[in-house]
Amino acid sequence: MNVDLDLLRQYNQSLPRYTSYPTAPHFGEAVGRETFRAEVWRANTAAPEAPLSLYLHLPFCRQLCYYCGCHMKVTHDPARIAKYLRYLKREIDLLAPMLSSDRPVTQVHWGGGTPTLLSPEQIRELGGHLRDRFRMAPDAEMSIEADPRGLTEDHIAAAREIGTNRLSLGVQSFDPTVQEAINRVQPERLTRTAVQWARDHGIESVNLDLVYGLPHQTPDTMADTLGGVVDLAPDRIALYSYAHVPSVLEHQRLIPEEALPAPTERLRLFKQALERLTTTAGYRFIGLDHFAKPDDELALAQDNGTLRRNFQGYSTRAGADVYAFGLSGIHQLSGLYAQNTKNLRTYYDQIDQDELTVYRGYRPTQEDRLRRHVIMQLMCNAEVQKGAVEARFNVDFDAHFSAALDRLRPLEQDGLVALRPDAITVRPPGRLLVRNVAAAFDAYLHDAAPDAQPAYSESV
Repeated sequence: MNVDLDLLRQYNQSLPRYTSYPTAPHFGEAVGRETFRAEVWRANTAAPEAPLSLYLHLPFCRQLCYYCGCHMKVTHDPARIAKYLRYLKREIDLLAPMLSSDRPVTQVHWGGGTPTLLSPEQIRELGGHLRDRFRMAPDAEMSIEADPRGLTEDHIAAAREIGTNRLSLGVQSFDPTVQEAINRVQPERLTRTAVQWARDHGIESVNLDLVYGLPHQTPDTMADTLGGVVDLAPDRIALYSYAHVPSVLEHQRLIPEEALPAPTERLRLFKQALERLTTTAGYRFIGLDHFAKPDDELALAQDNGTLRRNFQGYSTRAGADVYAFGLSGIHQLSGLYAQNTKNLRTYYDQIDQDELTVYRGYRPTQEDRLRRHVIMQLMCNAEVQKGAVEARFNVDFDAHFSAALDRLRPLEQDGLVALRPDAITVRPPGRLLVRNVAAAFDAYLHDAAPDAQPAYSESV
């Protein structure tokens, strides 16, 4: 894939990642526990056999990675982890009876934090708890995020025993100088060993996470990291852009700003990685920051039009409501977004009162649903068919979205999109800037005053 640096530079701006629409900054406390309960009842009544996707948030890590923007807490106390696990299981027990037993679970994602900070026995315990409370589909996708540091083969064995078939490993960079600067020293051998354990125990898919734009990162260090990653032949690769926002994340002040690549150099690192992964290594660029082997389920879902996005990123199982357990988890139902509390003490107190922990959310309007559909078609399939939208939502596409189409004309002139009478297609160069294309349809982005806009990450 050829990358035009001038176009990247021209269109690089702060934009949502569109894991939802409207995006999380627009959630409010008008949606609380009672609203959430009512929507759960409605969703289960309307579709008592519809598939489910479950998200488990394990917020603890052994140490703070300076680049991290996740909702996490540092601990070395096993008792603290054990307490959280008890409450997580109680939360599951509160919500599970509200869901139809006929609904199959087609996806489970363990995120964090560091889920593998749980002991192997705790992984088996939580996995067994889920299977006792939900009906797992025979072909359910279960993924777990892992930190190669502190990981043992028994962790992998335990994860596989409970049905895990996808493993995601944080790498970020193999360069020792970069690792020191971000407080994540992780010898390459640890990652290689973890991948081998996954293969030995029958984990079907391995993902490796990389980050570009880190301190002391250069084309040479990036080349070495990419070479090591390609040699491991993961099924998927996530290439994230480091967002340096020390005004929001205080711990990022520990990263020396003078060590960060200049904006132009940062884009060159992205170009280097993209070209190496797609042209040389043969990975398919799925979109945004995801790459997959051509025969991977992610690539096949894109081919057959079933690729979707949620708060875990790209998803291969369309039509599933997402129910989230744990601190800060976000539920994504057809008619409602709802987020659990981010405060650990509040989380425990509410569960002690046999209450769910939802504290804010958003109920999409019909206009939101329309725009969400268009945005997700562009993000996932790089195309939206106007006739299909008109039939589904009873609108005149060109008339309804005249302002959005006007916003897209400069992108058309630059070869990023094709505006046809029957469809909008994201052209190959535009796939790198698909957030810019989607943003044309974001009413919240364009209707609000500039100084009222939330802080988003840059396009690339």
